[in-house]
Amino acid sequence: MFDRPGAPPADALRQELTATLRRTLDDGHASARELLAGSRNGLACAQRLSAVMDAVVACLHVAATRYFYPAVNPSQSERIAVVAVGGYGRGTLAPGSDVDLLFLFPHKQTGWGESVVESMLYPLWDLKLKVGHSVRSIDDCVREARADMTIRTALLEARFLCGDRPLFEDMVRRFGAEVVEGTAPAFTEAKLAERETRVRRAGTSRYLVEPNVKDGKGGLRDLNTLFWIAKYAYRVDDVRELVAAGLFDRKELLMFQRSEEYLWRVRCWMHFITGRAEERLSFDLQRQVATAIGYAGRSGQAPVERFMKAYFLVAKDVGDLTAIVCAALEARQQKPRASLTRLLGSFTKRKRVRALGHPDFTLKSQRLNVVDPDAFKRDPVNLLRLYEIASRDDLAIHPDASRLVTQSLRLVTPKLRNDPEANRIFLEILTARRSPEAVLRRMNESGLLGRFIPDFGRVVAMMQFNMYHHYTVDEHLIRAIGVLAEIDAGSLEAEHPLANTIFSTISNRRALYVALFLHDIAKGRLEDHSIAGARIARKLGPRLGLTEAQTGTAAWLIEHHLDMSSVAQSRDLGDPKTIESFAATVQTLERLKLLLVLTVADIKAVGPGVWNGWKGQLLRTLYYETEVVLTGGHSAIERKARVEKKQDALRERLADWRSEDREAYIARHYPAYWIKVDVARQDKHARFLRQAESEGRTTATAVETDQFRGVTELTILAPDHPRLLAIVTGACAAAGGNIVDAQIFTTTDGLVLDTISVSRAFDRDDDEVRRAERIAAAIERALKGEIKIADLVAQRRAPPSRGQTFEVAPEVIIDNVLSARHTVLEVSGLDRPGLLYDLTTAIGKLNLNIASAHIATFGEKAVDVFYVTDLTNAKIVSTGRQLTIRNALLDVFTYEPDKPHAPKVKVPARA
Repeated sequence: MFDRPGAPPADALRQELTATLRRTLDDGHASARELLAGSRNGLACAQRLSAVMDAVVACLHVAATRYFYPAVNPSQSERIAVVAVGGYGRGTLAPGSDVDLLFLFPHKQTGWGESVVESMLYPLWDLKLKVGHSVRSIDDCVREARADMTIRTALLEARFLCGDRPLFEDMVRRFGAEVVEGTAPAFTEAKLAERETRVRRAGTSRYLVEPNVKDGKGGLRDLNTLFWIAKYAYRVDDVRELVAAGLFDRKELLMFQRSEEYLWRVRCWMHFITGRAEERLSFDLQRQVATAIGYAGRSGQAPVERFMKAYFLVAKDVGDLTAIVCAALEARQQKPRASLTRLLGSFTKRKRVRALGHPDFTLKSQRLNVVDPDAFKRDPVNLLRLYEIASRDDLAIHPDASRLVTQSLRLVTPKLRNDPEANRIFLEILTARRSPEAVLRRMNESGLLGRFIPDFGRVVAMMQFNMYHHYTVDEHLIRAIGVLAEIDAGSLEAEHPLANTIFSTISNRRALYVALFLHDIAKGRLEDHSIAGARIARKLGPRLGLTEAQTGTAAWLIEHHLDMSSVAQSRDLGDPKTIESFAATVQTLERLKLLLVLTVADIKAVGPGVWNGWKGQLLRTLYYETEVVLTGGHSAIERKARVEKKQDALRERLADWRSEDREAYIARHYPAYWIKVDVARQDKHARFLRQAESEGRTTATAVETDQFRGVTELTILAPDHPRLLAIVTGACAAAGGNIVDAQIFTTTDGLVLDTISVSRAFDRDDDEVRRAERIAAAIERALKGEIKIADLVAQRRAPPSRGQTFEVAPEVIIDNVLSARHTVLEVSGLDRPGLLYDLTTAIGKLNLNIASAHIATFGEKAVDVFYVTDLTNAKIVSTGRQLTIRNALLDVFTYEPDKPHAPKVKVPARA
């Protein structure tokens, strides 16, 4: 192109050059994608992309130095080396990666050098590449690398591309002698601190179900950090040299290479599929990447779940390698202490070693270790004993010991699993009052937990493909034990007052810990995981040393571990039948206590933000209502007495009212109102109604925040109307309010007093009140007919792209047994903006009265329950009528995403 006769002018040549390089890049990307699909080797794909980029840069260098700006008699300063640094320096690139270049000069940059650099950069920018570049002399490199760890790390992986090689080699020599030499401890400390910051930002668990493949814990950056540290400390250029250096054995080297290839395979597919540098493996991408890699479904697990399990196992391997490198570097960098300190230290250590209580264990660098590599062979029970001592004495386990555990997993045989002492130790670890979560996590990371409890091994790294669960199954179970231990220790009194109060009165503490540890252990099987989990508990309980009664209790808790959450969130707790049915299931007060604590720990361990005060309030209400029945009280008799007691309490609060006004107001409410609403709120309601009537208003709203329950309450007064709840839910949806519960009370004189609970959006009460007032204003305007709710909701119609990632089969259950006075409609399906409005509109069109609504969302799945009657306040018993209702509600889920959206409607200002 450059030397052919009659070559075009410079501008035309630049355009031709850019077009040629565009074709080269496109062909290179296409061949890399074919290589990825064919060989399934992510590292080979990344290396191919890097090689293509090398060719592009080399071509531009030739064009710049031989054609555009040739140096006829180059001076000493007119020398340049083009160097790949950072990720590109490793010889690997993802399809959307940045291209990091260093333009290296012997001294200060000259005019010629500036022209060469610009003539290389402009075509790269024209090619829409993300280029990170720096222009430095060798002195600049040394000075800046000393001062800045990021620059030092980038230069650590510098790779010569083209230009003056002796210049590059001189820089490498000086970098090693003047920057690296003697600074390995400082570099290691800086890189590990940087990793902690990065992991905290991306998510502290390597088992987050939407992991960051590049920067997350167990991701590519962790592998890079390991190699940077090892390269810096051991002065090697290839990871294979770390075997000779004694850092890895051959099996661990293979683990490093396998992990690197797999993570590159995933990352390259993510970039190819999205067409951009996407690093977060979101739910949207997981299915597509699983399909691209070639996963198939098996044994009750979808292809995407099998793919993510493989991913999390690789992330776990990366964690193991991190521990190995850290331990080796710690041993390298230790310095002997001064003699007196060493003498005193030895004496203290001997005392502590004796206190460990077993001759096979010792302390090394104040961490628990085995005395020799044969400790586990001599007595395989020592595998568990290591963690028992660590738990009992609050000791960190030395990485060498953890590594030896992983290498000794073949010693976990059926004989060890059935050893009474081994099982006693495991139960002690599980039920320890001091940090069982941390010890169980260490056991899981070493692989021992899954070997000792094989059913647990089946759920290691298993994800559930939904938006509700934030962690893999094994991580969720371990976190749940951590929450239970905090409740047990009394450290969560403010957040969980009831669970904290009743825990000390529980008799079956060990059964509770075992049940919580096993409650999701049967996930991923074809049968109901609660039933299968109970069966596992009946088999495992006696092995662990539980009595027959304790085993039965643990199995019952596992089989019913979802019951209390389900009833609390989706049933009318003011309906006597709800409480009587739940009490019949629970049967004893001890079980009720156990189930409450287990439910709290389970929900809280699902992930950040899943637990809130509103769920706590519902669970406490269910507990107290059921406690009355289980302790001998009769529901109906107790209720009548409680209604009278509540009415008397309100009379006292309304002492400033005239007697006849007070009695007239009390007569306006039905018994359900007195049961469901606490006295403080009844007082507020009474004054709210009185003020509205004094102002001549039949439609009014009031707002109140409740930080402890995590909700904001909207109280709405309006004339009764079949479509009232539809209007309210529509106005909430249009204003961005997320309804979590609706209590609907009808007065004897035809008014409706609704309490709508909306999840909080702001931490500060004043911000939240302003938002709630905007929602209340929208509701009032809608009730007065000033705005068209259907048009406002339509503006929020388009579901988020994530919603299309999931499939939830819609279901409608119509039940006349759950309530004595109402038909219960339970509707579940894929959640979307405006769904509750659509459901309540459909129910209104069916001429049904909604007595109460209970709204629950589990990730992408909505479960909405309505207690309804027909217009004569009777249950719906006709089979034909029930079929009509079911079909109408199922039709709500036949949503058409391509339907044109309604035009934006301007909401008039408040009148």
